[in-house]
Amino acid sequence: MPEKRKGQSRHSPLVLTDTEKLSREEWLEYRRRGIGGSDVAAILGISPFRTARDIYYDKLNIAAVEPDEGNWVAMEMGHLLEDLVAKIFKRKTGYEIYQMKKMFQHPEYPFMLADVDYFVTLPDGSTAILEIKTTNYNARDHWWLGGTETVPVYYESQGRHYMAVMDMDRVFFCCLYGNTEDEVIIREIQRDLSYEEEMIYLEQEFWESQVKAQVPPAYLEDGDLIISSSRRHSGMADMNAPAVKLNMGMTAALIRYLELQEEKKTSEEHSRKLEKDIQRIKGILIAEMGASCMAVCEKEGFRYTVTYNPVRKAGIDKDGLFRLKLQHPEIYEEFVTVSESRRFHVKVKAEEAA
Repeated sequence: MPEKRKGQSRHSPLVLTDTEKLSREEWLEYRRRGIGGSDVAAILGISPFRTARDIYYDKLNIAAVEPDEGNWVAMEMGHLLEDLVAKIFKRKTGYEIYQMKKMFQHPEYPFMLADVDYFVTLPDGSTAILEIKTTNYNARDHWWLGGTETVPVYYESQGRHYMAVMDMDRVFFCCLYGNTEDEVIIREIQRDLSYEEEMIYLEQEFWESQVKAQVPPAYLEDGDLIISSSRRHSGMADMNAPAVKLNMGMTAALIRYLELQEEKKTSEEHSRKLEKDIQRIKGILIAEMGASCMAVCEKEGFRYTVTYNPVRKAGIDKDGLFRLKLQHPEIYEEFVTVSESRRFHVKVKAEEAA
């Protein structure tokens, strides 16, 4: 237990369950009882992978977020390399590390859960948290901001959530981006009680006003993220579904979308903010339509019709083509055609001096 700080009481986290022998399904069921560290970024609106609506559907067991997050190979590699990265951290720092296969719970805010990768025993006898991450070589730049060492904000929120639940003051991150011991990034963040207070408030608001009340949170994220989230939840387009009648709020959003489109036509220079606003409103309208392919509304004597029709064509992806060649080479040879394209390129190089 860390030393008591002036003006602040300390607590010991509760143990919700031992996790060592839990199946994947059982573990997910316990996670749905509250907010975990990896959920926080989406709730705060800073996740590049999920929306708050994704977390909401996951907690109500309507649609799980795990299978659709990023590249499944990268996720599996992260799990497989966890012990190796922890070993690298130990060799680099000299700190002792250990695991507790438990899911912890905040005693005052029981919706706050923590499933920590590792714990670190520091030279002064205190305990810190260690979070293991893996990334690719190109994404390592996310750990710097303007040339200064940093922790990506979506990981920072996870670490601060864990500090709040565990009542610990330091979190280390160890991120492997290559295949050698030196291709690793180690960062540390310390507790920030002002950040923590606001984070807990927003988590509590989400848990009580959205999850427990079963009121889905509004889509406030970037347009592409909203569209991706909506399509996961609504599924394939249904050409037979009735047209959605847009309410006043959605009608206002549609009018604003059209105004921004006109502004874009008359704008002399490209505006990233304008494009971002257009795409976000488009995402909100698409989410409102769900599986339906049409939405309608009326305003001031005008009738507006929005269509979002599927464009479908039969095809075979790269993996399917590879399996076809392996399993049915005679069919592959008979029906697969090879097309040719050529690229034109000019390379300029100064002549070497004689």
